[in-house]
Amino acid sequence: MSTPLIELKNIEKHFGSVIALNGVSISVYPGECHCLLGDNGAGKSTFIKTMAGVHQPTRGEIFMDGQQVVFNTARDAIEAGIATVYQDLAMIPLMSVTRNFWMGREPLRSVGPLKFIDFEMANRVTMEEMDRMGIHLREPSQAVGTLSGGERQTVAIARSVYFGAKILILDEPTSALGVRQTSNVLATIDKVRKKGIGVVFISHNVRHALAVGDRFTVLNRGQTLGTAKRGEIEAEELQDMMAGGKELAQLEGSLGGTV
Repeated sequence: MSTPLIELKNIEKHFGSVIALNGVSISVYPGECHCLLGDNGAGKSTFIKTMAGVHQPTRGEIFMDGQQVVFNTARDAIEAGIATVYQDLAMIPLMSVTRNFWMGREPLRSVGPLKFIDFEMANRVTMEEMDRMGIHLREPSQAVGTLSGGERQTVAIARSVYFGAKILILDEPTSALGVRQTSNVLATIDKVRKKGIGVVFISHNVRHALAVGDRFTVLNRGQTLGTAKRGEIEAEELQDMMAGGKELAQLEGSLGGTV
């Protein structure tokens, strides 16, 4: 295989006496969707925030394109090409799709000594990028809050791709969506992957992960339980690893098979 876009080795993260991550490793290759699976409290959020520069690891190493890097801030990670789409999407519902797409990076045009936002260009680019992702807006000036949850996810993803993301981290992008909206988001992830961008898809939904994933890493209580390629593992096994299969089996036995 080629050199990973990003590789995290033996990452530990301590918050005082609490060990949130204990030796977690993951690699992401160009054009790959690597799914990071785990139940609530598994360490997924801490791990992606470490990857995104929000947290600095207590121990461990991070490599990009084979070179060791240190992210002291989230800005460092963004400048290195890591874009993170969190569940809250960082959008302002009453502002237009265009303003949310550009969010402080609006193109400017000069009129004499003054500079103004070039809304003609901004609207055109927004429409083009959304079209590429399969979302056809009525009007780029419409409030982003009028879009469906899946469409807002697509705005956030298209924004990251347009501004040069090499690695796209998606934090539970389908957790609050219906079936149709989920299908649209998964289709968008597939389009992004085909552009050669590495996607880290965080989820606790095995079915959604299997729909788009190339490799799957399971976290449980801050530790990696294993990584498997597509076709090497079944949904039931992944679900079992996430939930702590032995513990559930013991509980089921004690409750007479009611779990």
